[in-house]
Order: sequence, then structure tokens, then C-alpha cells
Amino acid sequence: MHGKLLPLAGLYLVQGLPYGLQSGLLPVLLRAGGLSLTRVGLAKVLYTPWLLKLAWAPLVDAQGSVRAWLTRSTAGLGLVCGLLAGLPPPGAGQAGLPAAVAGLLLLLNLGAAVQDVALDALAVQLLEPAELGPGNTVQVVAYKLGAALAGGALLALQPTLSWPQLFLLLAATYWLAAALAWAAPALRRLPQQAPSKQRPHTAHLLRDVLAVPGTLWTAGFVLTYKLGEQGASSLFPLLLLDHGVSAPELGLWNGVGAVVCSIAGSSLGGTLLAKHWELLPLLRSVLRLRFGGLACQTALVFHLDTLGASMGPGTILRGSALLSLCLQHFLGGLVTTVTFTGMMRCSQLAPRALQATHYSLLATLELLGKLLLGALAGGLADGLGPHPCFFLLLILSALPVLYLGLAPSTFL
Repeated sequence: MHGKLLPLAGLYLVQGLPYGLQSGLLPVLLRAGGLSLTRVGLAKVLYTPWLLKLAWAPLVDAQGSVRAWLTRSTAGLGLVCGLLAGLPPPGAGQAGLPAAVAGLLLLLNLGAAVQDVALDALAVQLLEPAELGPGNTVQVVAYKLGAALAGGALLALQPTLSWPQLFLLLAATYWLAAALAWAAPALRRLPQQAPSKQRPHTAHLLRDVLAVPGTLWTAGFVLTYKLGEQGASSLFPLLLLDHGVSAPELGLWNGVGAVVCSIAGSSLGGTLLAKHWELLPLLRSVLRLRFGGLACQTALVFHLDTLGASMGPGTILRGSALLSLCLQHFLGGLVTTVTFTGMMRCSQLAPRALQATHYSLLATLELLGKLLLGALAGGLADGLGPHPCFFLLLILSALPVLYLGLAPSTFL
């Protein structure tokens, strides 16, 4: 099993780099440059290629080898990072994200989304049912570790390393990963898909994908299970920045520290699944704990504006706020690993020629649910105020618990 998990870990790690770059580093740079919460949230439009994965997922199913798709897309990511190294960074005094930087970041997401389709198809085909728990732990942990390295760690290193040096380092990392994708024995042993003579009609393809048992319920769950959590995780660090927490400190706690907790949560999820815990009872328990954690975070938001409340160094309020970030990431990692295991279990029920497309549909909906509140949270906070916004997020986080009552046997 280690021969399968090690290459998966390396490739999922580099897949997390673009997300960490744009969710951890970029929002802090833009907010520090004077942009409103609404404009910072709108920068998430750069994730658009991830929502269009279904456009090329059938090609991965029908054309060439997974290894070729992985190698080319990963090498292309290194090229885009090399080009970004030659551009000036976004900073203070700019009205928004420079067009050239935005265009290259869009290409970076496009390459990462293509890599994601091929890599997920590999995991679905490579892992046995008993390996899904450890395999999805590796997937979530490696992805979030990559996001932490590109978000929190790069933010903390920004005073030391220049913008060109950071992106040249990322480019070298991608080229090493491309070599791994080409040479890994587990990938070389996978059979090459015979080229399809006729591209299936889109309506027929969608019908076949939705006919896989459990697909409709799983699609609904992954679209909604992160709504409250993702909105809070996008907004709460920016509110702390507004109340005097420094960008380097946020990079440490909301980047490195929070992802360490997320990794611990994901590892616990994989361990519990490996010990034959059932998916549905485990999900229900974790979602209830997450609701409680978000309720505590909402109470902190109300207290931040209380007369006399202080976020100074060493205060209980500051420590509680930073620790709440870590708690939410721990529970988020746990629920994500269990959910991804259910997604992959559902996709393994699809015919082999549909597995990349099927999993891409579920993963696209999962990302859409995360981006929806992540992008709108800033606008809601600007329009309604932080207090009503967090109360709404708390209500949304209760909906997935109720939805579990409709789960089919496929997800158990």
C-alpha cells in the first residue's frame, strides 16, 4: 500500500499550492493594500477553472494515460510559476489585482484543475475499498500541507524571500513533481485507456453519471456540507486583521498552525475509518461538534465589538480567537476526510470509463459549495455586518446534520 500512497501524497501536496497561495497569501496582501472585504472575496473568481472540470474530465476518461495527463499538467504549472516570478507582486496603492498576475493565476488554477481530474481518477482506480480511509487521509493531509506551505509559510517568509524567489521555488517544486508523475511505478502499471472513436453525447454522459447509485444524494451533501464552515474560515481571519492581529501572526496561526490541526483531524478520520467506523454515524458526530465550535466562534465575533474588549498581545480574547481557528480546522479536516471517502466509494460504483467524470462532478460540486460562501461572506459582512453574517453561517452549518437523515445505503 505504501507504494501507492507515497506518489499520491507528493502529487496531492503540489496540487494544494495554488489554493493556499490564493486563500492564505493573496487575501492578506489585498486587504493590507486597502481593498474592501467585498473586493477581496471577489478575487475567488480565479478559482473558476475548478468549476469547469467536467469539460475535460471525459477526455481523461477516454484519451491517453493518467501518467501523461499528470506529467504534462504538473510541468505546465511549473512554467506558469516561472512566468509569475517575473511580474511585480500585488501590494499597497493598487486598485486591485494586476491583470497580468490575475491572468497567470487563472492559468495556474486551470493547470491544477486538469491535474486534479487525472489524479483523482488515479486514486479511484488505484485504491482498494479497504484502502480508501488511509488513501483519502493522504489526499486531504497532503493537499492541505501544500496549501499551508503556499499560504501561511510563504506569508511568514515574505519579508525574507522576494516575490520572484518564492515563485521560482514553486516552479522547481512542480518540475520535481512532474518527474515523480512520470517515474512512479504505481502510475506506470496502470493500464492505458484505449482512445474513444466517438465522444459521448453530453446529455447521455450526464445521465449515465447520475444513474450511479447514491450519486444524487452525495452530490447534494457535498454541495452543502461546508457552507457555514467555509464562510467563517474565510471571514474570521480578516476580522482579526481588522482588530489588530498582524499579518505574520495570522500567517502562523491561520496558515501553519491551523493546517497542523487540520492534518491531525484528517489523520484521526482516516484512523477511525480504518478501524471500521461507519461513515454516517461518524459524520453526524463530527458535524455536531463543528456546529458547537462555530457557535463559540460566533460568540467571539459578538464579543470583539463589546466596549472594552481588547485584542492586545497576551489577552484571553486574542488567545481564544486564535485557538478557535485551530479547532475549526481540526474538525474541518476530520469531516473532509470522511466525506471524501464517501465520494470515492460512490465513484467506485461507476463503470471504469466514467470514474474520472463521476468523481469530477462530485468534486466540482464540493468546491462550488466552498466557494459560494467563501466569496459571498465578505459582501454579507460589509452589507449586513459581521454579527448577522456569522449568525447566518451558524444556521447553515446545522443543515448538513439534518440532511444526513436522508442518506442512502451507498453512503454507509
